[in-house]
Amino acid sequence: MLDIVYFAWVRERIGHPREQVETGAATVADLVAELRARDPRYAAAFADPAVLRVALDQDLADFTAPLAGVREVAFFPPMTGG
Repeated sequence: MLDIVYFAWVRERIGHPREQVETGAATVADLVAELRARDPRYAAAFADPAVLRVALDQDLADFTAPLAGVREVAFFPPMTGG
């Protein structure tokens, strides 16, 4: 089981802040493809992965990163200071 956490507008588009999923995805990109296929809310949230950041077990990663051994995946937009 994989914990997925959504932040900011990603959470707003999907409609909830977190969930647990069973997945056969090998990489973050594979997971995104699975999620996008779920329904239109996920398709909207993941329409352009280039505008998203991902963290695996609270460490920044890229979409080619493997999911083996990962317990938590977080998706969020880029952050800016101010």
